[in-house]
Amino acid sequence: MSEWIDEAHRAIAAARRYCETVRSGLAAKVAPMGVPDAGLLEREQHAVHGYAWAAASLAALEATADWAARAAAGGRFAQAEELALCIGFGEVLAQLVHGLPMSASEIVRPAAFGCADEAAALAAESAVARFLANGSTAETRAAFVALLAEGARPDEALGDETLDLVRAQFRAFTAEQITPFAHHWHLADALIPDAVIAEMAELGVFGVCIPEEHGGLGLGKLAMAVVSEELSRGWICAGSLGTRSEIAGELITHNGTPEQKAHFLPRIADGSCLPTAVFTEPDTGSDLAAVRTRAARQADGSWRVTGAKTWITHAARADLMTMLVRTDQASPGYAGLSMLLAEKTRGTESDPFPDAGIDGSEIEVLGYRGMKEYALGLDGFVVAADGLLGGREGQGFKQLMRTFEGARIQTAARAVGVAWNAFDLALDYAMGRRQFGQPLSAFPRVSDKLALMAADIVMARELTYQAARAKDREARCDIEAGMAKLLAARTAWTAADNGVQIHGGNGYALEYPISRVLCDARILNIFEGAAEIQAQVIGRGLLAAQSQARAA
Repeated sequence: MSEWIDEAHRAIAAARRYCETVRSGLAAKVAPMGVPDAGLLEREQHAVHGYAWAAASLAALEATADWAARAAAGGRFAQAEELALCIGFGEVLAQLVHGLPMSASEIVRPAAFGCADEAAALAAESAVARFLANGSTAETRAAFVALLAEGARPDEALGDETLDLVRAQFRAFTAEQITPFAHHWHLADALIPDAVIAEMAELGVFGVCIPEEHGGLGLGKLAMAVVSEELSRGWICAGSLGTRSEIAGELITHNGTPEQKAHFLPRIADGSCLPTAVFTEPDTGSDLAAVRTRAARQADGSWRVTGAKTWITHAARADLMTMLVRTDQASPGYAGLSMLLAEKTRGTESDPFPDAGIDGSEIEVLGYRGMKEYALGLDGFVVAADGLLGGREGQGFKQLMRTFEGARIQTAARAVGVAWNAFDLALDYAMGRRQFGQPLSAFPRVSDKLALMAADIVMARELTYQAARAKDREARCDIEAGMAKLLAARTAWTAADNGVQIHGGNGYALEYPISRVLCDARILNIFEGAAEIQAQVIGRGLLAAQSQARAA
């Protein structure tokens, strides 16, 4: 069985050389002075983003090879694992050689980098050629689906008894308390019931990464990723309930005053304080430097906030708003931004925003329901004098940036869970639905979809876990987190789309849960950094890092 793992490492070495050639050629175009130029980055955006996708694909290969090696070392590398490895490597290497999909219609090909000859040389490397010829074939895909239909799943052990128990606990909870009810909640556009939130709080969902001394579990980002994945496998909104607690918890843990930590963290951890992230504004999107909502200090030390925010998830039912505002009107860009810890009264259905100075209107959405989205109007909303995070002005953007890694890892984990949800529904339907005297799963085009879905999910999952492990080592992992989010979001959408296709006409019917999964999956390519923004950040970051390394 280890023969394919050895071949995988040889193929990775060849893919690294190819990606370095791509990077070197691109750097000559966009960083002629050694530092990426913003204008040139924009001019060469197709190639820069394509390089980001290539680098993320290489990272997925590396993470998957590491997974296979760990499984083999533990005696768990059997036929299902071998087939997942072979199919995944066959597909990704073929994309590197022939063309990487950045979206359904945008393919970046080697010629875009001026590397057509180098791509041909990559394809000729013996290990790569073997995966291209024998990795993802009709035979391997059919064999893989046969195992999946019998209940086999590629190894998911984490090498840590506590984390494996966490997975088992949350998988059981999701199967009992989320999956049977999720579609009804979605169709009713209902909030996740308070009773379910209370049960999640008892399990520690909201305090996974909060230190034990402040009432949390103190388990780290890998545990957070596992919890998010398993909850999202039932419904993305269950997995997303912890996102705002994760962001608020990290903001306060790393930046808060001792008093702020003592006041907020235990309440966030036990679920009695539900936070929401209040960052985005109309017409600003990802351009946080353009934030205009202003906060003015009053004579009594309190802050009065005026402005507009939008796409605020769970805003009515939240008790705490982590709010990015401009406290220094004279300082443009990021310098004048501060983070406020703005407490509010939890709203009800009849009175969603009972406090003075704040009002909200619901934004109706296709999916990602259960918490509701709002546009907020703030007109003199009062924040307590001690509500400035860390007691320091002008640090808001820097404080927020530190949370992006964890938030994107968590989003990637949610995407993996959504993808598994789509796969579970598609496999179950394909095995139970008969056409022309045989189950749908017996037809090659259907089984191909299922095999590719499962292999793709394993690769996205392992890339997500790799980013989480880096975060737990306290290593900088903004690029790794971005790569995980980029690929996992595409994986979730592809799985959901294929799941609907396998269902046929029934997939388009509201009564079938796969229709909900399709709507839920679509948001993953947009929030926490749209795919285009994510690719820009990854490409620019990698080119800048290489420039800095050469300078050093």
